[in-house]
Amino acid sequence: MKFSHILILLLILTNSCSKISDEVATIISENEMYFPPVFSEQWETITPSELNWNTQEIEPLLNYLEANNTKSFIVLYNGRIAIEQYFNGHSESKNWYWASAGKTLTSITIGIAEENSLININDKVSDYLGTGWTSLPTDKENLITCKHLLTMSSGIDDSFGDSVNPLDLKYKADAGTRWAYHNVYVKLQDIIEASSGQSFTNYFNTNLKDKIGMTGLWLKTGDFNVYFSTTRSMARFGLLALNKGTWNTTKIVNERFFNASVNTSQNLNEAYGYLWWLNGKSSYHLPQSQFKFQGKLIPNAPTDLYAALGKNDQKIYVSPSKNLVIIRMGESSEGTNFALSNFDNELWEKLNLIIN
Repeated sequence: MKFSHILILLLILTNSCSKISDEVATIISENEMYFPPVFSEQWETITPSELNWNTQEIEPLLNYLEANNTKSFIVLYNGRIAIEQYFNGHSESKNWYWASAGKTLTSITIGIAEENSLININDKVSDYLGTGWTSLPTDKENLITCKHLLTMSSGIDDSFGDSVNPLDLKYKADAGTRWAYHNVYVKLQDIIEASSGQSFTNYFNTNLKDKIGMTGLWLKTGDFNVYFSTTRSMARFGLLALNKGTWNTTKIVNERFFNASVNTSQNLNEAYGYLWWLNGKSSYHLPQSQFKFQGKLIPNAPTDLYAALGKNDQKIYVSPSKNLVIIRMGESSEGTNFALSNFDNELWEKLNLIIN
């Protein structure tokens, strides 16, 4: 073989190896977890085409979201924004309420307080708030631990509405024997205040919000606080959840606590952790019901999905197997709902046409 032919062959091989190397580098980059800088508008994106998603199904999804009163929608893949859309006058800079999706903010903050040795979730609530924080007989009140508040198994009667005034917190069953969705969980915020010597907001801001670059604020609504933020701030929290409580290299909450949060926390409602909803279980309860439904919480969603679900379809979906965080904010898609709605399963049906 002539020297010129050998040289040409080497150049071809070198060019091919370079292309392969570039392709491998791109694949590695896509699969590395990305965290947007703290307190920065910068956020890397990745296109659905780069992920080999079915892009023809994206427009029908967006049309469905808009028609169902959505204000904002974000899909993160390994932390990068793959889809981001705003509807009905909403924008990237506008705040919206989390409703009960914000329960998970309280859950993580409790985990941080326990890591900081301020509380023990197995302690009685009255160890922190004193006796008389309910209208229960003292012996029944003393059965209620912080963990019972985290798992919605306090035994407090949920038929008296959202009020957490002690006069409205009445006995229904012994703690740990009945699951019922109730806003008494907000007493966990009082526990943090009592144990830390500072307001819940200050403790939350210092130990969670500021560390991951969230914006937003707690606003008093009735007897409890509701969190408002931009959609991207909600996505930051979802990304923290995808990474089991670690932000980049900073541990925000103990992984042991976080893993307990997104696994069945009691034997009454398999689909409930520490204020997180869990998919893939054999049965589930819904708010304002004692009926046990058989099957997965969201049949069309990944089995490993855990979710923060708020009134009127505020959603944080997290699926480690898919490397996905999905955020939806807006008005209710169908009447008033407290957590799950038909929207969840319909949305995942349309998402599957894209990502699968």
